[in-house]
Amino acid sequence: MTGRLFIFGLGYSGLEIAKLARAAGWEVAGTVRDADKAGQYTAEGIKTHLFDGTAPLAAEGLSKATHVLCTIAPGTTGDPALRLCAPRLREARWFGYLSTTGVYGDAGGGWVDETTPARPGQPRSLSRLATERAWQVMAFEAGAALDIFRLPGIYGPGRSAIDQVKAGTARRIDKPDHPFSRIHVADIANTVLAALTASRGAIYNVADDLPASTADVVAYACELLAMPVLPLIPWAEIAPTMSEMARSFYAESRRVKNDRIKQELGVTLRYPTYREGLKAIATTSP
Repeated sequence: MTGRLFIFGLGYSGLEIAKLARAAGWEVAGTVRDADKAGQYTAEGIKTHLFDGTAPLAAEGLSKATHVLCTIAPGTTGDPALRLCAPRLREARWFGYLSTTGVYGDAGGGWVDETTPARPGQPRSLSRLATERAWQVMAFEAGAALDIFRLPGIYGPGRSAIDQVKAGTARRIDKPDHPFSRIHVADIANTVLAALTASRGAIYNVADDLPASTADVVAYACELLAMPVLPLIPWAEIAPTMSEMARSFYAESRRVKNDRIKQELGVTLRYPTYREGLKAIATTSP
């Protein structure tokens, strides 16, 4: 089964999803903030519409959309897609929303799954949880299915430890017993595509199989590039020099279980750990 997929936010993850859906036979359209990108995406068969969150989307944008996915982060006034376009969303039969595993809050390095209560501790995660609930209301009122995809750290070509090591911006921060989960952008796209046809509406953790410290990931990237492994920097030494956003990233730690996407959607991860993902990036990047 295919249909017309409309994506709010053709950014890093949104564009990957759009390309994969297009290749699978879906008619795909979506929003961009920059008019310069519109021509590039149109050449790839993805129709684009300008939407910057300050004015409603043009009426033809959502026309005949059977499936609607939102990848846009909420702002201070909530989700712009819901705030400005809600009346025209109700004709879709499926909604998807890219959220964050940050809604679980700090688990002290322990495991979380989709049954773990959401207890966000960061302001941005509080906003995400509120937006999840707003989409749940929208889906209920429209009589449509809603899938919420909770994502950990996203990496892929151009946004990985390989790229950071090459650019000289990577750091191996030593904060013991502080693992993180992550997911390759290609596996986000694979999961969303599976949900478009297989899901009846659920919350899905979209993570790989091996949570690991950032220090371990950076060390492996150095090894792949045949470069000396960067020295560890003690957390107490580097924390005062970090931005508030960067420190908040290290304020929480959790391992994310991904059983549901495998059991309910039949997903087989293309990059089951960061090792496969970084190796592919190192092999193909210039």
